[in-house]
Amino acid sequence: MTNKTNHFGHPAGSDQQSLFGEGDDRLQMPVQSYAPDPERVRRKMMALLERARSAEAMPWSERETRMWQTVFPQMANWLPKDEAEQLCFEFAREIERLKLAA
Repeated sequence: MTNKTNHFGHPAGSDQQSLFGEGDDRLQMPVQSYAPDPERVRRKMMALLERARSAEAMPWSERETRMWQTVFPQMANWLPKDEAEQLCFEFAREIERLKLAA
């Protein structure tokens, strides 16, 4: 019986699944995860909160304000729950104060 090979030198009829990473770790993309540093997140959030606190009028455009109202709570997800809730509460309170000042 003859050993048949395909055009790539692999045994004919070999499992082509390995071409797509099945069972062949060399072909798989490395898994990368991004977990922000909670201290860096905290500093950024505190800087935003301080900017709002020190302002007499809204320090951001309407669009930027909406963006920060969305992003700020998302950033808080990287902090301990109690701290995150308190920072979000304070930020929302400052936003409301600044809206009333307009």
